[in-house]
Amino acid sequence: MGGNQSLCTKFTFVAFSSLAELQPVLFIVFLIIYLFTVGGNLIIICLIWVAPSLHTPMYFFLVNLSFLEMCYITSVVPQMLVHLLVETKTISVIGCAAQMYIFTILGLTECCLLAAMAYDRFVAICCPLHYALLMSPHVCLKLAAASWVTGVVVESAQTTWIFTLPFCGTGKIQHFFCDIMPVVKLACVDTSQNEIVLFAISVIFIMSPCFLILSSYMRILVTILRIPSAAGRRKAFSTCSSHILVVSLFYGTALFTYLQPKTAHTPETDKATALMYTVVTPALNPVIYTLRNKEVKEALQRVTQRNPLRQVA
Repeated sequence: MGGNQSLCTKFTFVAFSSLAELQPVLFIVFLIIYLFTVGGNLIIICLIWVAPSLHTPMYFFLVNLSFLEMCYITSVVPQMLVHLLVETKTISVIGCAAQMYIFTILGLTECCLLAAMAYDRFVAICCPLHYALLMSPHVCLKLAAASWVTGVVVESAQTTWIFTLPFCGTGKIQHFFCDIMPVVKLACVDTSQNEIVLFAISVIFIMSPCFLILSSYMRILVTILRIPSAAGRRKAFSTCSSHILVVSLFYGTALFTYLQPKTAHTPETDKATALMYTVVTPALNPVIYTLRNKEVKEALQRVTQRNPLRQVA
C-alpha cells in the first residue's frame, strides 16, 4: 500500500445513480415489492402457526424459510430505498460489515435449508412408511439448527477475514449494497487468496447442498415414474413443484454470481443478478407457496371463513 494512500472510513454506493430520473419510480416499485414480500411471508408464518393441518415437517421448514426471506430482504432493501431518495449514498465501514455479515449468513443458511427441504420431500415420497421416524420433530430441529449454525460459522469467518483487508482510494462501491465482490475490489492489497477462499466456500457450501438437492430429486423422479397411475404421479410431483421452483430461482442467480471469476464481474451484471436474489426471489416465494400449494390454499380458506365469535368461544 502506497504511503500517500489513506484508509477508507466510509463507502459510497454508486447504486442507480445513472438512472437519476427514474429513482423516484424505482423507490415506489421496490417499496411495494418489499411490503408485499414481508407481508406475504408473515401471512405464511401465521397461517402455518394457526392451522393444525400444516403442522408437518415440510411446513416447519417453510416457516424457517419465510422468516429467513423476511430478514434477507430487510438486510438490503430499506437502505436501498433511503439511498434512492438522497443524493449522498454512504455507509460506514462498520455498517457495511454488519450488512455483509447478515446478508451472507442468511444466504448460506438458505442454501442449507433448501437442501433440508429436499431431503424432507425425498423421505416423504421414497420412504413414506418411515416418514414419521426419519422426519421426527427432533430430526427437523436438528436439520434447521445445522442450517443456521453452518451459515453463521462459515460466513462470519469469511466476512471477518474480508474486513481485515485495508480499503483505500475513493471508496466507491459499484453496487447498491455491500456484496462480497464489489467490496473486495476496493482493497488496496492483493486479494487473490480471498478470491480462492470465496470460490472454495462457494463450491463446498453452495454446490454441496445443490448436489444433495439434485440427488434427492433424481431419486424422487425415479420413484414417481414407478407409480402406476397418472393421478398418483401428479399428486406426488405437486408436493415438490413449489420447492423446485424456489430452488431454481435461488440457485440460478447464486451460481451465476459466486462461481464466476473476478474478471467476469461487471457492475451492471452484478446489480442485475443481485436484484434477482435480493428482491425478486424473496417476493416470488410467498406467491409460489400459496398459489401452487393446495394445502396452504385450503388452510387459508378455512382460516378466513372461520367465525371469529365461535373461535373466541
